[in-house]
Parts: sequence; structure tokens; C-alpha cells
Amino acid sequence: MKIALIVNKDKEKAILIAEKISALLTESGAVILTDKPHDELFRDCDAAVTVGGDGTIIHSAKHAAKYSKPMIGVNVGRLGFAAEVEPDNIADLKRILTNNYTIKKRMLLDVTVKRMNGECESFLAVNDATLARGQLSRIIDISVSLDNSPIYTYRADGILFSTPTGSTAYSLSAGGPVIYPEMNCILLTPICPHSLISRSVVFDGEATLTAKVKVNDDTPAILSIDGERNISITPNDLVIIKKSDKVLKLITLYDRNFYQLLNEKLKERKS
Repeated sequence: MKIALIVNKDKEKAILIAEKISALLTESGAVILTDKPHDELFRDCDAAVTVGGDGTIIHSAKHAAKYSKPMIGVNVGRLGFAAEVEPDNIADLKRILTNNYTIKKRMLLDVTVKRMNGECESFLAVNDATLARGQLSRIIDISVSLDNSPIYTYRADGILFSTPTGSTAYSLSAGGPVIYPEMNCILLTPICPHSLISRSVVFDGEATLTAKVKVNDDTPAILSIDGERNISITPNDLVIIKKSDKVLKLITLYDRNFYQLLNEKLKERKS
């Protein structure tokens, strides 16, 4: 079996743990693929192991979804909401080689920016797409439509469109609800809304949401995809959010209650 090993090389601990994982899996008969562009690694592998934090997983997840390859994360970050394995348990990764695991599928978002001239840019979001003011900390008006029907105009610092997986990320910090990660829905959470009645809304996973910004000067809004990619948005642009045809396949080794795990992680966040 070919295992792609993706490591956050900015963390010395991640490099040391990755070396142990490589030796462990090689001794068990695996072929380890590393030190290649992500696109090549995921194209050629049978499964992937990431070593780092949630950021490493999110970055790798887009490639895993593109090639429909299962992946699992080893947590070397602080919280590791999306990681399955802690450093003390890396020997459990040998179960991948004997297919002794289950797959949990996570919904992703297709985010399309349609310009006034008809040009389109498309992005894949694992956690969320954030539409907010650019360089200046001012409020922004964002009109949202559901399936081409206007539903509400938010006056806020911004809004978040999240997957169920992303409900425990930025959306949670913005006051949004926790959603079971295998559900099929889109979560909209306003960021610091300037209205007492503006609350998070959960839409059906088959919904198509469209957002349009209104600004009072030449400073563009910013669309951020998973905190990795920033795109300038003008009042003439449309931002279209819908469920992606691609899914993220996460390898699960343990039978754990999601809400118990969530409570444990949130306790770690307080410490």
C-alpha cells in the first residue's frame, strides 16, 4: 500500500513524529510517499497521513477530495479538532494497512465568485468561506439570497458560510452552533452583527446561497477560503455557495462519541 505522508515542516515535533511513522509503516510493508507536490502525492497514494495541526489537515483535504483518497491526521497542534490520532498512539496507524478502519465522509463547499464581466473563479472550502470588510474595521452590508430569492441583508463585520466540519472553527468563536460533522447542511453565521435579531441560520445542504456586498467607498470586501486564500470582492460581484460534489473521506480508527470529544477539546482550549 502506498501512503502519502504530509508533514508540517515548521514544527520540529511534527518532523520527529513523521520519521517514526515512516519507519513504523515501512516495517509493516507500506511504501511511503513524501517530498513531492501535494497534487502528485494524492494522485499516486492509496491513503494519506498528515502530521501537524488542523491547518495541515485542511490544506491537504482539498487534494484528498480531488482524488477521492482517504486521509487521517496525527495531531501535533494545540487542539486538533479534525485529527484522529495523538502522537502516543501512532502505532494504531498500522491498521490502515489491513483495512481495519472506517470511513467518515464530510461535506465540502463549492464557492464561486462571479464577476460583472462574466468571469468566474471557483474554490473548495473544507471549513468555511468568510465574507468581511477588507483593510478597515468597519461594518459591511451583505445581501443574501436562497435559491435566487432574497432573504435578508446583514449589517455586520462579516458573515461566515460553514460546513458542519467548520462549525467548530471560526463559526464557533463567532457564536455559531455546533453541528454534527456528518450532517448535510450549510451554516450561516453573522460576525458581530449590528442587530439583536441576527442569528446563525442552518440551511439544507441542497441550498444555493448567493451573497452580494455593499460598501460606501472604494475599499473592497475580502472573501477568505478556510483562512488560506483571500479574494477581493466588489459590489458588482456575486459570491455563490453550495455543497460540493466532492467529499472528504476521513479515516476513523476509534469508536468515539463526537460530543464527548468536543467537550475534551474545548476544555483544552481553556487551559
